[in-house]
Amino acid sequence: MTGLRFSGLAAVALLAALGGCKGEAPGKETVSEHGMVVKPVTITTADGRAHVFKSEVAANEAQQQQGLMYRARLAPDAGMLFAPYPPDGGPPKTASFWMENTPNALDIIFIRADGTIATIGENAVPFSQAKVESGEPIAAVLEIAGGRAGELGIAAGDKVTWK
Repeated sequence: MTGLRFSGLAAVALLAALGGCKGEAPGKETVSEHGMVVKPVTITTADGRAHVFKSEVAANEAQQQQGLMYRARLAPDAGMLFAPYPPDGGPPKTASFWMENTPNALDIIFIRADGTIATIGENAVPFSQAKVESGEPIAAVLEIAGGRAGELGIAAGDKVTWK
């Protein structure tokens, strides 16, 4: 499968043409500077608090293999959603992620088919080849800045939604 590649200038022009992320009508898709669709992903904690992450969607195999590698920075309210996982849309399966070529610590949130969090690999070590395992079959994965899950009280069993 071939994908489109955007230069920084082309991505800025595309964002400008689409209206950027600011002031968008609810539900309207936006595109990141990396040429990926951005969707809001909401995690609702056990105490009812909702936390929204502006997440790039890694929907195909190439995007999921690349993930957040080589990204210099990840904003506290940003993320990357791997959905569907696996990218071929097959049934949920166990997942194994690593941090090779990823310069920022991440919290890797493994999401069951029912939308609940199975496990969280907190503060995955930058550039590590150690595997971060889901521990059970999952249907999606959300990566956010390392330490954010703990800061926000996000835990296994919390509900994750996106459209």
